[in-house]
Amino acid sequence: MNFTIVSRGDERSNKIKAKMKQYLIDFDLVYNHENPDLVISVGGDGTFLEAFRRYVDKLDTTAFLGVHTGHLGFYTDWTSNEIEKLVIEIAKTPFHVVEYPLLEVIIRFSGEEKSTRVLALNETTIKTVEGSVVFDVQIRGEHFETFRGDGLCISTPSGSTAYNKALGGGIIHPSLEAIQVTEIASINNRVFRTIGSPLILPKHHTFLLKPLRKDSFIIAIDHITKSYANVKSIQSRVAKERVRFVRYRPFPFWNRVRDSFVTEVKRED
Repeated sequence: MNFTIVSRGDERSNKIKAKMKQYLIDFDLVYNHENPDLVISVGGDGTFLEAFRRYVDKLDTTAFLGVHTGHLGFYTDWTSNEIEKLVIEIAKTPFHVVEYPLLEVIIRFSGEEKSTRVLALNETTIKTVEGSVVFDVQIRGEHFETFRGDGLCISTPSGSTAYNKALGGGIIHPSLEAIQVTEIASINNRVFRTIGSPLILPKHHTFLLKPLRKDSFIIAIDHITKSYANVKSIQSRVAKERVRFVRYRPFPFWNRVRDSFVTEVKRED
């Protein structure tokens, strides 16, 4: 099996990376940064998102696994104290794969500029450089509302525990192929009116935003933020691609939610 390791870059994570790399090579696994079957993330959720971004074009053949080296991350199943056990599992045990839905975002532009298609593991957020966004909101090609506010967050089920949760959105089990739209400080008065609640859309529903004024937008896809001008529309829906997580032991989603947000976890020294 081919594998690679993506480290957060701090001294501790780099040491764990080097240790795991040598152990796995000793077990006759092949370190292959270009075409890995298994991508191991060593760090936190940010490192996992970086690993996902590096190999987003190889989702059909690549699976991901996380080791945390600090606070317990939502995407990291293993601790630094379990490295030897994990290495043996990887080397000796066929892994089980769990697939989660992803978010497809298509940004279309006025003029001749080509549209941009990206995938998000957690979410996309849409804001302006300054002031409020004003969008015509369409669902399945039909006008739903005119949104005015600081912005919108559109999340995957696994990403529903991230920024979406902080905005008051609901937590969705990733077995449900859906996306969630959550408002960021919407303006509601006698002139402007929005639904005011998160929306959960199934996989066959497309969510489309059309700017009603010529703003530049700050669009974040997971941890990558870019500024876009001349935006004609922003389309979101459940992607046809899925992300594959490696499991060597059961870790039910609601246990993950509980351990991440309810149970007090001691930091490692």
